Amino acid sequence: MKTKQLTDRQVIDLIEKDADIIFPLTNGEPHKLLDILEANANELTNVKIHQLLSLKSRPYMEGAFPGKLKHVSYFLSGATRKMFHQGMVDLVPNHFHEMPRILRQSTNMSMIMAVASPMDEFGYFSLGTQADIVSEFIGTVPFILEVNKHMPRTFGENQIHISQIAGFIENDRPLFEDVAPPIGEKDMQIASFVAENINNGDTLQIGIGSIPNAVVSLLKGHRHLGIHTEMFVDGIVDLVEAGAIDGTQKFTNKGKIIATFAHGSNKLYHFLHNNPAVQFLPVSIVNDPREIAKEERIVSINATTEVDLYGQCASETVAGKYYSSTGGQADFARGVRFAKEGKGFVCMTSTAKNDEISRIKLSLAPGSVVTTSKNDVDAIVTEYGIARMYGKPISERAKQLISIAHPKFREELTFEAKKMGFI
Repeated sequence: MKTKQLTDRQVIDLIEKDADIIFPLTNGEPHKLLDILEANANELTNVKIHQLLSLKSRPYMEGAFPGKLKHVSYFLSGATRKMFHQGMVDLVPNHFHEMPRILRQSTNMSMIMAVASPMDEFGYFSLGTQADIVSEFIGTVPFILEVNKHMPRTFGENQIHISQIAGFIENDRPLFEDVAPPIGEKDMQIASFVAENINNGDTLQIGIGSIPNAVVSLLKGHRHLGIHTEMFVDGIVDLVEAGAIDGTQKFTNKGKIIATFAHGSNKLYHFLHNNPAVQFLPVSIVNDPREIAKEERIVSINATTEVDLYGQCASETVAGKYYSSTGGQADFARGVRFAKEGKGFVCMTSTAKNDEISRIKLSLAPGSVVTTSKNDVDAIVTEYGIARMYGKPISERAKQLISIAHPKFREELTFEAKKMGFI
């Protein structure tokens, strides 16, 4: 094993001119390898780092090494958002399930750098909290691993043998913990509407945010739930401990919790360690609408920032300014449509800025980007109820959306809808 342990010099020697280096999401981000790249940036030429959801803002993202090292994002985070708006970071639109294909077609696929758990007795490392956009390239693209004893050993298609890597370094550092946003009264009201539509034996996809977390908190009395989700969150652990999840009525991967990456607290990471019930699969499988649809009773729960009267959901911009990216919302919106009894809920509070702005609008704010199209959206939920969109004419959509808008905006929305000939 020691023969594959690399020095800083050896890491740099493995990186070619015009290299495209792929990183996993969140805690798969190899911080020490990034330190090495930045410390030796003067020896690099036009190297690009490709990643979603970076955890930490770094000098190279701020343009510290022009012509040497550049960041390409596929989903903005707090680390990259400001740099994108300053023109320092590129952003590539994508559906999450297509990311491996996009990388294969648009980059050199020079190398993958990723955090991994320590090697086991059989010579295998685990990518831990990750499979995401990198695991399907195991055995075909050179990997440099950053081995971290704090990374949980997990199972699925995220195992990599020592013979399949170019080398590794060691860096034992605690994983980044995500603090769940507080759940408010409106969140709980929205969650109650969604929870009423979830039955025993359903399979769930749970998105990011306080509303999906609130939904999970209301499902502890359910039984035989399954999980097929892009992101494994703390709430899933709570449901397992409550006896709500066993996956016995799933149509695929029966009895297994399926995810493509995990992010949360140390409680979550401890739950994942050596847990054979959890399987991490490539995003090209987990988020493929055709695979999602095989779970005939799948329910997706996601959030958005604003909706127009057509039912278009702008989930990656705020007030017309880019905030994140598409992620898997559109993947699951399509997947539940193909599923025999699929349901898709896109949730939001009805207003922003202390009830000064309606999130339900005649038309989206200038600059807003449609994440879930009017043709794919199933149901919109606010604290005032559920508006069913799928298969409904524009007139009915407008009426239902106005009925779940904040009361202070309903008259104005009705006037505007009539003026446009919607109703």
